[in-house]
Amino acid sequence: MADQSISYTPEDAISGMGFGKFQGLLLVYAGLGWISEAMEMMILSFVGVAVQSEWGLSPAEESLITSVVFAGMLAGCYFWGIISDAYGRRKGFIGTTTVVTVAGICSSLAPSYILFLASRCLLGFGVGGGLVFAAWFLEFIPIANRGAWIFALTAFWSSGSVVEALLAWIIMPRFGWRWLLALSCLPSLFVLLLSGFTPESPRYLCVKGKMEESQKILEKVATMNKTKLPPGVLVLDRTRNMDEEHCPLLDTSLLPSAREKKRSSGICLSSFVMIFSSKLWKTTLLLWILYFASTFSYYGIVLLISELSSKHSNCGSTKNFLKSTEDSGLYRDVFITSFADLAGLAVSAVVVDRLGRKLTVKIFLALGFILLLPLVVHHNEIATTALLFGSRMSVMSAYSVIVVYSREIYPTSVRATGVGSATAIGRIGGIICPLVAVGLVRDCHQTAAILLFEAVIVLTGFCTLFFPSETSGQGLTDVTSLSNEE
Repeated sequence: MADQSISYTPEDAISGMGFGKFQGLLLVYAGLGWISEAMEMMILSFVGVAVQSEWGLSPAEESLITSVVFAGMLAGCYFWGIISDAYGRRKGFIGTTTVVTVAGICSSLAPSYILFLASRCLLGFGVGGGLVFAAWFLEFIPIANRGAWIFALTAFWSSGSVVEALLAWIIMPRFGWRWLLALSCLPSLFVLLLSGFTPESPRYLCVKGKMEESQKILEKVATMNKTKLPPGVLVLDRTRNMDEEHCPLLDTSLLPSAREKKRSSGICLSSFVMIFSSKLWKTTLLLWILYFASTFSYYGIVLLISELSSKHSNCGSTKNFLKSTEDSGLYRDVFITSFADLAGLAVSAVVVDRLGRKLTVKIFLALGFILLLPLVVHHNEIATTALLFGSRMSVMSAYSVIVVYSREIYPTSVRATGVGSATAIGRIGGIICPLVAVGLVRDCHQTAAILLFEAVIVLTGFCTLFFPSETSGQGLTDVTSLSNEE
């Protein structure tokens, strides 16, 4: 038996075993989940115009196709965060993947515009749970180079964008949008089929008091990585007396229903109340603003690529824009700029653990601002594509660092809920940005659209000045207490 006087935490075990074969397999699985989400989002660059042509939609109805996806994601981000914190990471991503697969197939078969909107909104609800994959993967990663490994996961997202752009280039002109939607469901189907082989997060199990289950999973990690666990017994936190009544843990359940009262802490708090506790409320509000601004900027630039890159994109001319989908120009430009995410992530992965989260975000936001600014006036197609490539690369890189930071700053007990709520607020930016990227540009207000995006980037940079702490090189926290709050 293990020496009861010696103990180790999940953080000690994971950091001691290092990144090995076990985490490599988890990276591929979580990455496949993110490829699925990215492909469903990249579809928005193509399918709106095609559906408009088939059903004779107005520009407002076309924009609504994008907005309902983000509206579904708005609800899904918070819902799946609650589910994964209450019932486990595995149940969270199995649920979200099931919804994405079913809704994607229904979208491809939709016989009318209304049913198409409903299925796309449901798909957005499922896609909103993609955050669970990152929370789950993060909880298996050692402190050393954690930022770089999260960027490796994010690279799968970027790869999904590239794959979808290539798939659209091949499928759309030959077989149409329905086949594109159907084939784009394949990654989520594979994730669902492989879900039976995935382990639960040992951190999550510890927070829930399931120490034996957590121990067994950590032993599997050690076996597969050909290493050993630290000596002693597994505990949640060596510095905390778990029997102490004057400093109880926050209730880790995220169910809104009442639970048993703790003798000295009164009724338990819901997850939403937890992320607004005196220790976390500033972080939560700050991340809400950052996610909103970053999502607005990133997806706005993605949609601008469709609007500005086409050589037929005479402002106000829907017919000419529709013609651009019949040749390879639009698909080529979207495909080229899709690599911007991979380029930015590669650079970010190298510098994020060296420069820290704060400085890395500031550098990329400044670069994005500079590269987007020339687009206040019209340029030729090559210059426009190059500038959009650079600005997308920079904004995506900054956004990715913010995503990493948000997953590090929250404790395990509310990590998915905190990130889920921030992501949900970010989706509001996604709902609004089509009206700017599509509406203003087509109405000959390109300068106004670009200046608005620049203002949002400035807002994002300003908010980074108030990051509560630097998380680079720091261990993850598992719980927060009700005592000693600021």
